[in-house]
Amino acid sequence: MMATRHVWRLAKRPVGDIADSDLTYVEEAIPELQDGQFLVQVGYLSLDPTNRIWMSDMEQYMPPVELGDPMRGGVVGRVLASRKPGVEAGQLMAGLGEWASHIVSTGEGMGPFPELPGISIPQAFGTFGVVGPTAYFGMKDIGQPKAGETLVVSAAAGGVGQVVGQIGKIHGCKVIGIAGGPEKCRYIVEELGFDHAIDYKSEDVGAALDRLAPEGIDINFEHVGGQIMSDVISRMKIFGRIALCGMISGYNATDAHEEPGRWTLILMRRLTIRGFILTDFAPRFPEAFQQLAQWMMEGKLKTRQDIRPGLDKAVEHVKLLYSGGNFGKLLVEVSKL
Repeated sequence: MMATRHVWRLAKRPVGDIADSDLTYVEEAIPELQDGQFLVQVGYLSLDPTNRIWMSDMEQYMPPVELGDPMRGGVVGRVLASRKPGVEAGQLMAGLGEWASHIVSTGEGMGPFPELPGISIPQAFGTFGVVGPTAYFGMKDIGQPKAGETLVVSAAAGGVGQVVGQIGKIHGCKVIGIAGGPEKCRYIVEELGFDHAIDYKSEDVGAALDRLAPEGIDINFEHVGGQIMSDVISRMKIFGRIALCGMISGYNATDAHEEPGRWTLILMRRLTIRGFILTDFAPRFPEAFQQLAQWMMEGKLKTRQDIRPGLDKAVEHVKLLYSGGNFGKLLVEVSKL
């Protein structure tokens, strides 16, 4: 068994953008396994916008990471040793873990991860680990897409957005994706089959929506917040639906100012808006995995992973989420699986 591990620990709570000094990278001894525990060598670490929320002491859906504790994150890896019945060495495990090379776990928040023919481990983890279920439940339970409706997806080339748009197409929607830069816009249209792309870096989002969806918008899958959300909301149809799973444009804000959206329209147009967190749907994860895997094997769903090497560079990599620097689901390759 490995004697030491590398791990990122939260040193102080970020103010504004995440600073290198907010987390520390240390080498420490791996404790001896106790009964009911197993040791996992991490293969891939998932970096997600919610990492910034976990670092803060704001109101959130689970306790924040405490100062001095290992940074929290989604992981997939192989079991090296086990003293837990039902968990064997060599087994692939995934779930909520730590920004670390190795993790000692009781199994809480982790479970076996399937190895599917024709789908690589990072592709499967990047799709099934967080983003796929987020897209699936947000669309199925909140967006409720119907053929002929118009769906707008912000952060469309990101991990969740790319899946959301394809689910919309599977259900017969007209899909408009909002992304940053010509390469991302080309990808979501030519590779993923979105009907239209809006480059928020080079064009007026509101004017583009007027041109591409003159009839209005039925579904908004919202990750970004700020002015882009305002542009979309003001063009929603009566009885439109908004799945709100993120407000990433404000995560690094240093003041309490909230950009004014046209929220009175929520009342006037009787819109349904539901904020949601993936863990709300934990009992139904198998449903999402089964459907997503079926769509992938049928060639109806493609996903792109942005894999960055090196656990020691995790703090550098996570900053990409808040600048739009990632292209696809952001993963850190910690070790070869």
